[in-house]
Formats: sequence, structure tokens, C-alpha cells
Amino acid sequence: MKQRTITAFLGLPLLIALVWFEPYGFPLLILLVAVAVVLGTLEFYHMASLAEGQPPTALGLVLALGFVANAAAQDHIEHDFLGPLLAAAVVLPMLWLLVVPPRKRVLIRWSWTLTGILYVGFALSCYIALRELDEGREWVFLAILCTFACDTGAYFVGRTWGTHKMAPSISPGKTWEGAAGGFLCTIAAAVLLRAIFAEAGHPLPITYLEAMLIGALIGILGQVGDLCESQLKRKAGVKDSGNLLPGHGGALDRLDSIIFTGLVVYYYAQFVVQ
Repeated sequence: MKQRTITAFLGLPLLIALVWFEPYGFPLLILLVAVAVVLGTLEFYHMASLAEGQPPTALGLVLALGFVANAAAQDHIEHDFLGPLLAAAVVLPMLWLLVVPPRKRVLIRWSWTLTGILYVGFALSCYIALRELDEGREWVFLAILCTFACDTGAYFVGRTWGTHKMAPSISPGKTWEGAAGGFLCTIAAAVLLRAIFAEAGHPLPITYLEAMLIGALIGILGQVGDLCESQLKRKAGVKDSGNLLPGHGGALDRLDSIIFTGLVVYYYAQFVVQ
């Protein structure tokens, strides 16, 4: 817990500066997301290889970074290349695996490759797209800080009152009490952030009821993301995805909760609010 606290204490101010301040913050945020995609994709494919997935790492990494480049270029290009990128992510790995030796277990290797591209590259690129929306800084903070609230609430409530195991075959330490605590803390954090932004003169275009709904979505998907990565690590037979961050393990060990939440907040803001 001491290592986790130190890592968060050092990393959170940097993240706030990258999201909030102009004009240099946003380009550095793009760089941070790109680095996270590289590290996360490499860790994902390493675990996939341990699980006998054997993905073509270089091809998957290039396609994952393609989603980052597309999101970063939206202010400078007329067309969105998300559709062609999704098509390329599906088709190119299959063609590669059918042509380049060893041509075996193609369907399994293709599914691992595609999952890494979408799970890491596409999902994390949504944070760049989210930052480019109106009130983008506030949306990014809402997604990330609510996820942190979910993780923190789940940890402390589960440690204090947790007795009923939620998914013992996937993550033995998680309890239903902790999940409920994280869920409620996320809703409270969303409402609190909505009020803080409004008071500071940077209101989000949502009601308090909508803030509660977004908080509920984050509270569910943040914990689903955590469980998904736990299942992947169990399949690969490793404790952590890597050893990059003290107290957190690898990049994916820290990113697992925010991967799905950035995606859902972006599409909520884009298609429901805008």
C-alpha cells in the first residue's frame, strides 16, 4: 500500500498537468497515451504468448498505435479513419498469420492479436478523442478520477468488510462488499466532480442524475476491466503484467480499470450529450 500511495502521489499531479494546461499539455498527453499503448500492448502480447497465443507483436503494435494517431489527428484532418482502422485490425492480422510461418493455430493467434489491438490501442485512444471534445479536460478528469475513486473505495471497503468472494477463480481478493463500495464511491465522486466543475466555472453539460448514471457505468466497467486483466494474468500464469510501476506491477496492472471507462465516457459524451 505504501508503494501504491507513492506512485499515485507522484503520478497524479503529472497527469493533471498534462490534461489541464495548454498549449503543451495536450501534445504531451498524446505522447503519454502513445507510450501507454506501446507498453500495454507489449505486456498484453507477452502474456498472450505465455498463454500460447503467439500473436505477431510488431503488426499488432503498429495497428494499435494507428488508433492513437487517428485520434490525435482529428483536429488536423478532414476525415475520420476509425472505420478503415477497424477493418485493418480485423483483416491484416489474419492475412499475416495465413501467409507468414508458422501457419498454425491461426484462429487463436488472430483472436489474441485483434483483442490486443482493440483492448489497448483503440480503448486508450478514446482518452485523446475525449480530450478534444468541448469540456474535454473535465470529461477526462471525470473518467479517470471516478475510476480512481472506484478502485480506492473497493479496496478499503473490501479490506474492512469484505467476506463474500465475488470471483474467487479469477481474483481471490475481490469481494461483493468491495465491489459495492467501489460502485457507490464512484457515483459519489461523479456527483462531487460535477459540482466542483460547475462551481469553478467549467460546468459539464450534464445534470446530477446524468452524473450518477455515468458514475454507475464507470463503477461497473472499471471493475469489469480489472477482472478481465486478472483473468488474462491467470491464463498466462503470471502475478503481474510487468514490473514497471512500484506497487502496481506493469502498465496494464495500472491501466486495466481505466481502459473501459474512457471508452464509455467518450461515447456517452459524444452521442448522448453532444
